[in-house]
Amino acid sequence: MTASKTGIARFGSFYAGGRQLRITGEPVRSIAFTQTASYEYDPNGLFHIEQAYVQYFIPAEQRCALPLVLLHGGGMNGAMWEHTPDGRTGWAQAFVDQGFAVYIVDNVERGRAGWAPFPGVWPDAPIIRSAEEAWSLFRFGKAPDFPARQAFAGQRFPVEHLDAFICGAVPRWLSNNDTAVTTLCAALNHIGPCLLLAHSHGGEVAFRAAARCPDVVQGMVAVEPSGFCPADAIPSLGLRAGLFVYGDYLDATPTWETLMEKGAAFRNALVHAGIGAEWWELAKMGIYGNSHMLMMDNNSDDIALKIGAWLQEHF
Repeated sequence: MTASKTGIARFGSFYAGGRQLRITGEPVRSIAFTQTASYEYDPNGLFHIEQAYVQYFIPAEQRCALPLVLLHGGGMNGAMWEHTPDGRTGWAQAFVDQGFAVYIVDNVERGRAGWAPFPGVWPDAPIIRSAEEAWSLFRFGKAPDFPARQAFAGQRFPVEHLDAFICGAVPRWLSNNDTAVTTLCAALNHIGPCLLLAHSHGGEVAFRAAARCPDVVQGMVAVEPSGFCPADAIPSLGLRAGLFVYGDYLDATPTWETLMEKGAAFRNALVHAGIGAEWWELAKMGIYGNSHMLMMDNNSDDIALKIGAWLQEHF
C-alpha cells in the first residue's frame, strides 16, 4: 500500500473531561504583566482542571469509516505525532494522507491541556525525563555511550537531532494515571466510535479507557506499550482486533526484556478472551534498527503505511 496525498477538509480542536475546582483563602498580590501593565491579582475563584485538549484533522477523502485517535506516551504530549526531531512530517500527516480522520490527544497536565498549579491538588511532585534517561530507555544507544552520542549500530532514530527531541519532554505527575483514564474516556465519548493508537505509557491509559468505553473503541494499536488494563477488565473490552508493534534492540536492557514478557502475556490473554491480537516485532520481520520512538525513526512513514494498511484491512 502507498499513501496518496489527500487534502484536509477541516481541522479544529476541543477540550474534554476534567473537573471544576474552587480555590479560596489565598492572598491577593500585586503582579505586573509588563513594565506598564500591573494590577492586584486574586488567585481565588473557579477553575477547570484535568481536561484533555484534542486537535483533529479531517481529510477531504476519508477512506476509513472510523477515525484514528493518537495518544502520547509518558513525559510527552501530542506534538510527538506532528513532526520528527529532524524536521520530517510525523504520523499525524502520514495517517491523514492515508485517508484517516486523525485526533491527537494532549491528556491531563500535558501540552495545551494545561496543568493545575495549586498545592495539594496532585499529591506528588512532577518528574521530567533527562536526555540521558531517554538515550538508554528509548534504546537509542548504550548508557555509557551517551556522552559521545554513539548510537546502536544501524540505529534509525536521528540521534544527531537529540537536542531537538528533548525539547519535547514535559513534566508528568505519576499519581495521575486514574485521572488520565477518566479524561481520555471523556475525549473518546466526544469523538464516538474510533480506533485508538497509543504509545508506551499511553498503553495502560488506552487499554483501561477502552475497557470503560467498549462501544467506542473498536480497535487498538499498541506501539511498545509499557502498561495494560488489569486482566479482569479484558472481558469488558469491545475490540474487534488489536495490534502490538515493537522495534529493535529489545534485549538491550532488563527493563525492555521484562516489558516484552508482560506485553506477550497480555496479548495472549486477549487471544484467550477471543480478541484477535497481532504481534509485530519489526526486527523479526526484516525491519531493523528501530528505537522506542518508531514514529520518529527514519523509516517512520513506512511503518505508518504498514499500520494503516493493517487498520484498513481489519476495519
